Amino acid sequence: MKWTVFTIGKPALAFAREGVAEYTKRLSRHGGIEIVAFKESGREENSRRLLEASADCDVRIVLDERGKLPTTEEFAEKVATWEMDRAKRAGVLIGGADGHGSEVRKAADLVMALIRLTLQHELALVVFLEQLYRVGTLRRGEPYHR
Repeated sequence: MKWTVFTIGKPALAFAREGVAEYTKRLSRHGGIEIVAFKESGREENSRRLLEASADCDVRIVLDERGKLPTTEEFAEKVATWEMDRAKRAGVLIGGADGHGSEVRKAADLVMALIRLTLQHELALVVFLEQLYRVGTLRRGEPYHR
């Protein structure tokens, strides 16, 4: 399955840029990931852009602190189910400073929290990329996930 992360804002902090680069490199060995960043434009405009950009995704995952809080194993099972259902493209939506509008959450196949705290978008991006890499190694039986 092809993965695309649609995010509001590019990582500006050095540690976040380094983290994104590291996990993008790691994920490139396992099919890769595309990251599409949009300029912050307020919640309504951000929501419209994210929904339009992800319209052709078979699966939409919205990162939101109000979402389900799965374990890595549960998320890996969900990914396996989507692949068994022949989903070709998954879109991950990361909001801006004002979060997601309700229409974005309603359009999601999964509203998922990484933690219950609100995360800055660039930190959420790094954490999600690490988890996606972890899920991939778990599913392949590689030693990264212990």
